[in-house]
Amino acid sequence: MNLRHCTFFPALLSLAVVLCAPALAQTRVGEAVVIQNEVVRLAGSAATRINVGDGMLRDETVRTGADSAARFVMADSTNLSLGPSATLKLDRTVFDDEHSYRDVAIRMTTGAFRFVTGHSEKAAYKITTPLATIGVRGTTLDILSQRGRTIVVLQDGLSTVCTLSLQCIQLTQPGDTAVITSVGGKITIAKTGTPPWTFAATCTAAAGLCSVNQYADASPTIAPAVHDDGMLCGR
Repeated sequence: MNLRHCTFFPALLSLAVVLCAPALAQTRVGEAVVIQNEVVRLAGSAATRINVGDGMLRDETVRTGADSAARFVMADSTNLSLGPSATLKLDRTVFDDEHSYRDVAIRMTTGAFRFVTGHSEKAAYKITTPLATIGVRGTTLDILSQRGRTIVVLQDGLSTVCTLSLQCIQLTQPGDTAVITSVGGKITIAKTGTPPWTFAATCTAAAGLCSVNQYADASPTIAPAVHDDGMLCGR
């Protein structure tokens, strides 16, 4: 047996671990373009303040404080606006190329949001709240996630909204609204053309909160997001 080869292989393996771990942990998938008051990223029990120009990282949780708001532009030019006391988690982001996603999962845990699709194939987007799954097709959506209730208001495009038990309705016209409620463990979904709430009232919380940017316009000096489908490190 060639002992030199035996020594060389563990060295390569160690180098791969060193190179891959930080890259996976710090993959930049977007940028903060509007920050009002307290907006933080959570990692375990630690909270780190987010400033305009900071990257949005894969698999991170973002939270806004009371009287706070934020807007992020993702690498595929998806725009995500958050109102006060909102929590959002990027469960998964897999790049197809540097300006589109093959798979992106966004969990809107609590609070008010506006979601405007970017350049990725619409089937790539997977939006969830504790009560609903939301499919998009070239869409602008206002989403309110509260304890025991989710409201989804279509502003533009088309959307399918389903309960976790796969009761689904189609939103096809601006103003179409899905209201999902949970009472006594029973989840129901209803459709109305008269929204009980929209994100419009939140738009005044910060200048530019409801604007829409392309990623290149939002971050002209930032290099494009890393090509990353997890293949390099075996994910």
